[in-house]
Amino acid sequence: MAQHFEVHPDNPQPRLLKQAAQILHGGGVAAVPTDSSYALACRLDDKDAVQQLRRLRGVDDKHHLTLLCRDLSELAVYARVDNRQYRLLKLGTPGPYTFILEATKEVPRRLSHPSRRTIGLRVPAHRVLQALLAEFGEPLLGATLIAPGDTEPLNDAQAILERFHKQLQAVIDAGACPMQPTTVIDLSGPEPLVLRSGRGELRALGLSAG
Repeated sequence: MAQHFEVHPDNPQPRLLKQAAQILHGGGVAAVPTDSSYALACRLDDKDAVQQLRRLRGVDDKHHLTLLCRDLSELAVYARVDNRQYRLLKLGTPGPYTFILEATKEVPRRLSHPSRRTIGLRVPAHRVLQALLAEFGEPLLGATLIAPGDTEPLNDAQAILERFHKQLQAVIDAGACPMQPTTVIDLSGPEPLVLRSGRGELRALGLSAG
């Protein structure tokens, strides 16, 4: 049964975030608010939790899951980044962008793309999620909370509770989030490749959809 944490969107209560972080450390899967939509999140190195997250999201191991990092220093542990890539990352973080990068050995092989050895990474600009990541002490593994069969992300914490109360261990309710998913940019090749145009504006990075 999912535990419901109703937190203030600008000044989240540390006591509630600590309880939620303990659930995640214990192998739970949580619904968390982000600057693009609600997302599913779990511990990076918990195989059972990752499998549960994939089942809830209805995706296989070819679907890129995303590492939710507090800042670029955390991101650099999990991805190989050159100067060109770093300049783009600086422009897009924190913010509603997901970057596909070459994974380092710190990323468990089961989490990176099975044929390409890449991983999705992002630094979200949401106070509650940033505070949760600080309390948790390491990046979380995440995926946009789109229910199997749906095309739009879930945006209402009560609706998430009603739909997933038996499958999630926690719902961190910070009110409504934007409904758009992140903009996804593949930086693993010679040139940036826009895989999905979403909430993050491409012109802020000096890129275009073409």
